Amino acid sequence: MVPQVAPAPARRRSSDPNKLRPRDRPVHDWYRFVLSFPPHLVREYVARFAVGPSNMVLDPFCGTGTTLVESKKLSIPSVGIEASPMAHFASAVKVDWQISGSELLNYADEVATATTATLRQQGLDHVAGLPLFGNGRDRLASLTSLSPVRMALLLRNSISPLPLHKALLLLAEIDRRGNPRLQSAARLALATTLVRDVGNLKFGPEVGVGRIKDDAAVVASWFARMTAMADDLQDVDDRANVEARVSRSDARVAETVLQPNSVDAVITSPPYPNEKDYTRTTRLESVVLGFLRSKDELRAFKQDMIRSNTRGVYKADTDDLEIEDNANIGRIADAIERKRIELGKTSGFERMYSRVTKLYFGGMARHLGTIRSALKPGAKLAYVVGDQASYLRVMIRTGQLLAEVASSLGYNVVGIDLFRTRPSTVTGQQLREEVVVLEWPGHK
Repeated sequence: MVPQVAPAPARRRSSDPNKLRPRDRPVHDWYRFVLSFPPHLVREYVARFAVGPSNMVLDPFCGTGTTLVESKKLSIPSVGIEASPMAHFASAVKVDWQISGSELLNYADEVATATTATLRQQGLDHVAGLPLFGNGRDRLASLTSLSPVRMALLLRNSISPLPLHKALLLLAEIDRRGNPRLQSAARLALATTLVRDVGNLKFGPEVGVGRIKDDAAVVASWFARMTAMADDLQDVDDRANVEARVSRSDARVAETVLQPNSVDAVITSPPYPNEKDYTRTTRLESVVLGFLRSKDELRAFKQDMIRSNTRGVYKADTDDLEIEDNANIGRIADAIERKRIELGKTSGFERMYSRVTKLYFGGMARHLGTIRSALKPGAKLAYVVGDQASYLRVMIRTGQLLAEVASSLGYNVVGIDLFRTRPSTVTGQQLREEVVVLEWPGHK
């Protein structure tokens, strides 16, 4: 039985504790989810767990590599696991510091020059003062685009035709020159350019379409990001050889990619149980860069993820069996189903609210079970999770329930720290975002 943990008082932090601090922008800002947890939180738990260069840190839901990058900056070896092809790629690039800044900058200049020359020939180079549409808007019909199958994967109006044309020309130049490391860095810079500078997306609790940009300075924006990456590489080249590796895998089968008895600490932020479809967050860059080319590939990618939303649930899923003896999770799932019936909610997604809640915690149980063989006795773990009320306003105390699941698997629950509070988009009430702190005592 896990002890009930009293709500901890909020620690004194900046007004937005999740915000990326200026000192942390190098490397972390190469590519980052809007709602990623911050590097300073990693530093806090690295210090608390007394982790150093002789230890190994694991992030089994490494996303865009926050824990891995920060560990490498601190000269601490790390290993990550990530199911998303785009996020896996981003993490791998962000911890590869084996190229020099000057080499990257020379490569960027070659690619930018060649792409600009092509755009000038097409009459699409506004930097050169030429008309954006040549002799008229009919030129839009001749612009390079994605196949209809790939376009169908995008949110409508994610990116306008002219910026997409420019981005695809730039991508072609990237892919036809340079060594793989240079190409990977350039592709990552393009991914960030697509999301922040070129596309029409806006990000909040969910991704949507904002202001439409008929045109954008694609090459100039990309070159600026490559320049920033080159500057960062110069600053971290003394830690280029610190181990940091990333496996593309399902965190629920982590034992297939981790060495036994190798991990001293875990610092991670898994998905939360809500209706946020995490695959939509990276959809634009995943499709343009070719990581997702069809609905079948998207489905396969989702099947490797913790079931945290109803859009990623499948008939064959059985993770809920892992927690069928947990009475508290069962009560919450039952409360959600009763509320659904009471409100007369009958859509297919609404009918799955109860099941996805069980699948989420069952998937986390599978994950916590599978990493045990990789943990050294006394290993410390920090899981950043948040309360949720997405399912018909029934409160899910994620941290407390995850602690119960961990305790049932033999972990010691050290405590639950309050990281921050945030307003619920559903109820308006303040939800707790917490760090569940665990210890693995070792096999008895």
